Order: sequence, then C-alpha cells, then structure tokens
Amino acid sequence: MNGIFIIAHAPLASALRQCVLHVFPDNAAGVVALDVQPDMPPEETLAQARVMLKQLDTPRALVLADLFGATPCNVAARLVDGVNTKLIAGVNLPMLLRTVSYRKESLDALVARALAGGAQGVMPVAITAPQNQVRKKHDQDQHDHQQ
Repeated sequence: MNGIFIIAHAPLASALRQCVLHVFPDNAAGVVALDVQPDMPPEETLAQARVMLKQLDTPRALVLADLFGATPCNVAARLVDGVNTKLIAGVNLPMLLRTVSYRKESLDALVARALAGGAQGVMPVAITAPQNQVRKKHDQDQHDHQQ
C-alpha cells in the first residue's frame, strides 16, 4: 500500500490531513503531514521530511506539495526519487481524497488518480435562484452584498 505525505505551508498540510481523516479515519497511519514554518531553514525542513517519510513505513509513497516552486515543493523535490516516491504539486482536498481512496493501486496509477481527482474537483458552480422560484424584477441584483 502506498503512503501519502503532504508537505505544505503551515497550517495547510495538517489541515488537509485532518480533513481526509474526517472522511477516512482508518487511514491515519498511511497519511502524514509536514507544516513548513516560515522561519524554518530548508535543510532543517528536509531533515524533518526524511524522518516523516520513514515513519510511513511503506515501500512507496506519493508526496503532495501545495505550490510549485515554493519551499515545501522544493524540499519535496529533493526528497523523492521518482521511482518509489513521486511528487505532485498543487494539492487540494479532492486530489487528496481520491489519493487515499486508491492507495492500494500502483504508484503510477495513484499519480494518475491524484491528478484526475485534483482537476475534476475544480469546477465553476452556477448560482441559481432557489428551487421552483424565479427572481422578480424588484429583487436585488447579483450585487446584494454591496451597499
């Protein structure tokens, strides 16, 4: 089974882990999170990340970082080997939920599932009138929040 390692700016990594464990409480051992603090040197972050990756105690792991080019992703890029550990930047909750759902698949399949879950979880949401109700001319327009 693949491990999941979230590395992101504090407190995002821990918050994402808490959200996924709310849905999948039995996966606590397979999902770890490292909140990168603003004052922590990258070398110290890398050392801590190596320890946490070993805590997963799995032969393969998917590392999910928040923002490409930022410190968490740069540290994670030095952590992964591209074979037994792979990295995806741009983690979001739909991606993470999909990843945990398919942890038993091969690492390459898991990467594909994660990317699909992340992309499919981002969509425009149309704002419509409540069911069976139509807006009347005297109703306020879409700028209800402005005074």
